[in-house]
Amino acid sequence: MTMIEEVYPDAPALAGAIADRLTGRIALIQAEGRRPSIVLTGGTIAIDAYELIQSELIDWTQVDFYWGDERFVPDGHADRNDQQARDAFLDRLGVPAANIHSMPAHGCDLSTAEAADQYAAALPSAPFDVTLLGVGPDGHVASLFPGFDQLHETERLAVEVFDSPKPPPVRISLTFPALNNSEAVWFIVAGEGKAGAVAQALGDGTLEDTPARGARGRTETAWLLDEAAASQL
Repeated sequence: MTMIEEVYPDAPALAGAIADRLTGRIALIQAEGRRPSIVLTGGTIAIDAYELIQSELIDWTQVDFYWGDERFVPDGHADRNDQQARDAFLDRLGVPAANIHSMPAHGCDLSTAEAADQYAAALPSAPFDVTLLGVGPDGHVASLFPGFDQLHETERLAVEVFDSPKPPPVRISLTFPALNNSEAVWFIVAGEGKAGAVAQALGDGTLEDTPARGARGRTETAWLLDEAAASQL
C-alpha cells in the first residue's frame, strides 16, 4: 500500500490540488473502461474543492457518488453533505439523480438504524475507487468519533450515531470495513486547528483517541494538507 503526503501552501492551493487530483483519477478510470465510484466527504475544504471541479474529459453521467457520513436531517437541508455537494458541483455538472447515492434523510419513515442498514445494503460490493475523508480537530473521520463504540464495528457497513459531539447530534456513518473497502483513501485537511489531529494520526495516536488512524486504502492512502494542517508534523 502506497502512503502519500503532499503539503500545499494554503487552503486555496489545496482545494485546487484536490479538484485536479480527483478529476484526473476519474478520467483515468474511465479511460480504462471502468465506471468510477467515489465516496464524498463534507467540510469547508471539500466544498471549496468541489466548486473548482470542471472537466470536459469526464463523462459525468457515468460516475457514481456515495457519502462517508451524513447528518440525519430532512432532505434538502443545508446541513446535509449531499445537498452541499449538489450545490457545489453535482447539479452543475449534470450528474444524473440515479448516480447520486444519498443516505436516507430524517422524515423518510425509517428509524436511524433502519436507514443505516438500508444504505449499507445499497453499497457496491466492489471496492470504491476513491474515498475522500476530512479529519476533525478531535481526529474523527466520517462520523466516527473518539471513544465511540462504532470505532470497533466489524459487521455492519453503516451505523447510526447519536450524541455526536459536533452538531447535529444524529448521524449515519460508514464504518471502517466500508471506508477501507476503497482502492484509495484521501485525507483532505486544512487549517491550524487540525494540525494536532494530523500529527496524532500520522504519529503515535491510537484508534480510540484519533479515529483517522483506522482508515486506509487498499492500494493508496494519501494525506493532502495545507501548511497550517501540516505544521506539527
